[in-house]
Amino acid sequence: IGGGVDYLVVLGTTGESVTLNKTEKGLVVSTVVAANSGRLPLVLGVGGNNTAAVIEELLEWDLSNFAAILSVSPYYNKPTQEGIYQHFKAIAKVSPKPLIVYNVPGRTGSNMLPETTLRLAMDCDNIVAVKEASGDMEQVRQLIHHKPKEFQVISGDDITALPTILAGGAGVISVLGQGLPKAFSKMIALALEGRSTEAQKLHEAMEEGMHLIFKEGNPAGIKAMLEAAGYGEAWVRLPLVEATPRLKNQITAFKASMEGAVI
Repeated sequence: IGGGVDYLVVLGTTGESVTLNKTEKGLVVSTVVAANSGRLPLVLGVGGNNTAAVIEELLEWDLSNFAAILSVSPYYNKPTQEGIYQHFKAIAKVSPKPLIVYNVPGRTGSNMLPETTLRLAMDCDNIVAVKEASGDMEQVRQLIHHKPKEFQVISGDDITALPTILAGGAGVISVLGQGLPKAFSKMIALALEGRSTEAQKLHEAMEEGMHLIFKEGNPAGIKAMLEAAGYGEAWVRLPLVEATPRLKNQITAFKASMEGAVI
């Protein structure tokens, strides 16, 4: 929070939500709500590939402390574009909070095409944004060019955060930003102000880290960075495995190189 981030996402991919049971998820939520103490808006991750189960989980949560829901596109069963549309439409219909839909083909096995995202944006008043992690800047530009005025296109990849914002995007839901909140938040703020040259310098300074933390999978890399900074331990739950000593050393060296990089 002190690093300048605008809001917090709870139970996202980086929080290993898929390997948490119901009780553990509740503990994570209560811990973050208490630590945040109303200072920043909170977004809750609720998603899956079983539409009925997602709706059931969503309706079970006490959402009084949350500003929005982040919901990933269905994975593994690879629905058609119509299936993706109907999935999110059904969730939006019952959600008491605004919905951020999440497109991440590298994890889901299917790409939510711009036409589908835009259709959802136009048909569902409470679908307010997309976290776009396709890595395809042409797709990002199509979304930004054709979106409704108030709909937000948010980068879901650190590496595309800057170009997305410079193309008209609204920001990023970041991984590296958790390990370098001040530097990453500064880059985003500069980009949103149109100070692209200064933002690009910070992007270039952090680019090595953007790659390193995904080298052995997320969140193994970012947890190694947080461990090096004295926050918790780097172990992750199977089927993920902890970052190797070699990668940990590389991440620690990178983080040290970033000291004093914030303008």
